[in-house]
Amino acid sequence: MATNNVNTKRLFVALFFAFLGWAACGATMGIGMSLMTIDKALIVHAVAAPVYFSLLSLVYFKRLRYTGPLKTALLFLGFVVFMDFFLVALIINRSLDMFRSPLGTWIPFLLIFGATWVTGKLVVRRRLQPKS
Repeated sequence: MATNNVNTKRLFVALFFAFLGWAACGATMGIGMSLMTIDKALIVHAVAAPVYFSLLSLVYFKRLRYTGPLKTALLFLGFVVFMDFFLVALIINRSLDMFRSPLGTWIPFLLIFGATWVTGKLVVRRRLQPKS
C-alpha cells in the first residue's frame, strides 16, 4: 500500500512540472496575443515552449528523476495535449480550430517532447559518466 502512495506522489510531482510548463506556455500566448499579432505570438510560443520544458526538465532530472527521459517526455506531452484539448479548445475556445495550425499546436507539441527527452538523456548520461 505504501508503494502505491509513493508512486502516486511521484506521478503528481511529475504532473506538477508538466503543469508549470503548460501554464508558462499559456501565459506566453495570453501576453503575446495582447501585445502582437496572433502569428507573432504563435512564433514566440513555439520558441518559448521548448525552452520552458528544457528548464523544467533540467530541474526534474537533476533533483528527482522519478521517470526516465522517454516516459517523462510522454507524460509532459500527454498533459499538455490533454489540457489544450479539453480546457483550451473545448471549454475556452469552444472550437478545435487550434489543432488545424501546425505552428499553434503540432510544432510546439513536437518541440516540447523533444526538449524534454533530449534534456533527460543529457542529464542521465552526464550522471552515469565516471567522475575524474
